[in-house]
Amino acid sequence: MLVIENCRLTWPDFSADYTMNVKSGALCAVIGPSGGGKTTLLHMIAGFETPESGTLTFGGLDLLPLEPAKRPATIVFQDHNLFPHLTAAQNVALGIRPSLRMSNDEQALIEEMLEAVGLKGFGTRKPGEMSGGQRQRVALARALVSGRPLILLDEPFSSLDPGLRRDMVQLVGELRRKRPVTILMTIHTPEDVADLADQMVFVADGRVIASGKPSAILHGSLAPRIAAAVSDT
Repeated sequence: MLVIENCRLTWPDFSADYTMNVKSGALCAVIGPSGGGKTTLLHMIAGFETPESGTLTFGGLDLLPLEPAKRPATIVFQDHNLFPHLTAAQNVALGIRPSLRMSNDEQALIEEMLEAVGLKGFGTRKPGEMSGGQRQRVALARALVSGRPLILLDEPFSSLDPGLRRDMVQLVGELRRKRPVTILMTIHTPEDVADLADQMVFVADGRVIASGKPSAILHGSLAPRIAAAVSDT
């Protein structure tokens, strides 16, 4: 389980204080207004932001003393963060070995992951030769191939058209059922993930305002506030 208790971060113009739990193996959708603290939450879990106080554990492991590279988490950003001079297969390989010196078994795993995200035969293409959705699939394959049990997706599909965005969300759901991973995904279109997510968290003003089943969050007392937040993103 991912357990966050009273993790506080402050800046001159913004403060955050997070408390929430996510069960192991769950898909947790994080929603909320733009600038409300969703990305900050993921960056804190990944180790890019350090809280002044509080506790942050995953599977009983204290994450706070660990550098980002040593945490059991990997993150996929909105802009996919691929290296344009590397092929799709090489970009995925970075999730295993930055030196790109792959064993035969590792090369086979990379091809398996590309096939899993619907990119069989795309290994030799470079990012500039692929569509936005295909590039995000490469980034997702890189996260999966790392073998880390906690995957953080920071609005990775927001730039895609509605149909492709829903396809990518469905792909995340399918991959999650096949592999023992816990996924936190920030998303500004909660309706796309409502039927797939095990948990939904509403973050605003640097706080976790509500956490529960998607139906309870989207149709409960916070529904008007959530609708306003979604229209603001």
